Amino acid sequence: MPNEPNAPDLHELLSRVALADRAAFDTLYAAASPKLFAVLIRILRDRSMAEDALQEVFVKVWQKADGFRSGSQAPMAWLYAIARNHAIDTIRAQKRLHDDLDDHQELSSPEPDPEQAAVAASERERIDNCLEELEPQKAEAVVSAYMEGYSYQELADRYSVPLNTMRTWLRRSLISLRKCLDDG
Repeated sequence: MPNEPNAPDLHELLSRVALADRAAFDTLYAAASPKLFAVLIRILRDRSMAEDALQEVFVKVWQKADGFRSGSQAPMAWLYAIARNHAIDTIRAQKRLHDDLDDHQELSSPEPDPEQAAVAASERERIDNCLEELEPQKAEAVVSAYMEGYSYQELADRYSVPLNTMRTWLRRSLISLRKCLDDG
């Protein structure tokens, strides 16, 4: 752009944008948006998506202008990189959305198959047996914390013990359960 007559100095504009100079941002937008829009249209292949992306790119430019280092690369190259990366991110996001929709078209039954059900029943039995080896209050606290979602504080209040005591109960109980399950 420096070769164009009366072209604004993008280095200076980016420096001023980094200082939140709105007039410099307007000038930068006017100077760079046509070229960035062309890049976005070429990558996204959709005018309305490119228009939205252009606005988002300039939001990023406003937010990241202080990250531009004038000695490391040309200002237009920096702007192109932001636009290109944003366009690629947009395409990836759309692809993930389409992939997610495709995954859900062939949903299988959420019920476990007979083998999975047998393994789960066996694991449940092992866990129940190991829980029975704990003191009843501590086994109940473990189930309440890790299966029912009660907080340490709620359990400490329920059993009328200090919070750190409840943490110790749960930590030691989990260690005992892990040892029991590893031995079984």
